[in-house]
Amino acid sequence: MSHTLGYTVNCSLLFTELPVNERPRAARDAGFHAVEFWWPFESATPAQAEVDAFVTALDDADVRLSGLNFFAGRLPGPDRGVLSHPSRAEEFLANAEVVVQIAERTGTTGFNALYGLRQDGVDPAEQDRLAVRNAVAAADAVAKVGGTVLVEPISGSDDYPLKTAADGLAFVARVKEAGAENVALLADLFHLAVNGEDVAAVVRDHAAEFGHIQIADAPGRGEPGSGDLPLDELLTAAQAGGYRGLVGLEYKPTVPSAESFGWRN
Repeated sequence: MSHTLGYTVNCSLLFTELPVNERPRAARDAGFHAVEFWWPFESATPAQAEVDAFVTALDDADVRLSGLNFFAGRLPGPDRGVLSHPSRAEEFLANAEVVVQIAERTGTTGFNALYGLRQDGVDPAEQDRLAVRNAVAAADAVAKVGGTVLVEPISGSDDYPLKTAADGLAFVARVKEAGAENVALLADLFHLAVNGEDVAAVVRDHAAEFGHIQIADAPGRGEPGSGDLPLDELLTAAQAGGYRGLVGLEYKPTVPSAESFGWRN
């Protein structure tokens, strides 16, 4: 790899052969110092003992929690986030309080708020208005820990309204217009590629605006080198364009997780 960006391991897709609270240690044993997770609990508001066990696992492994998703419903599954779901607004706002508590204990500053699918019987415009309100509330909540709400275009579902970088950036702009500055695009290069984006152009034009980058190869969503996405070139360009954050390894390994890092050599 010709760039010098650091990596963080997404332990919701890697090391899934292990229980959640054993994955930070596995990442540390593989040579990484940072991890990120989707929401790692079943409930939006888990019992305090569950939160304590998760934070303890991170501390014991001596890894930094660099990123965390807000509660996103069933993921993977039919929800893909709840930011825009009227029936789950109270649940999302309650979850934000737990997210902040975890952030206060771990130093985490990146928080992915997945938009959610279009819902039958709900006006899309209503969903969009709610998504802005919830994103502003989430941004206000994480501002106290120096956090940023991340907005991610994803692939794999026609009913998910943010598919391109332009979609994500337009939503970021709406949230900023509504009063929250600490919101930014999460550029998952796999999802953008699968959705037909000119990923090199997105990186060239917007790298300095990215709040976070995640990678997997395409097609297939495996580790770098398993597909044909020029990830080294893209990350080198992102760094040259002003991106200074970590790169999330959010891939589905084609071999056991601990053996999937040979591309780093």
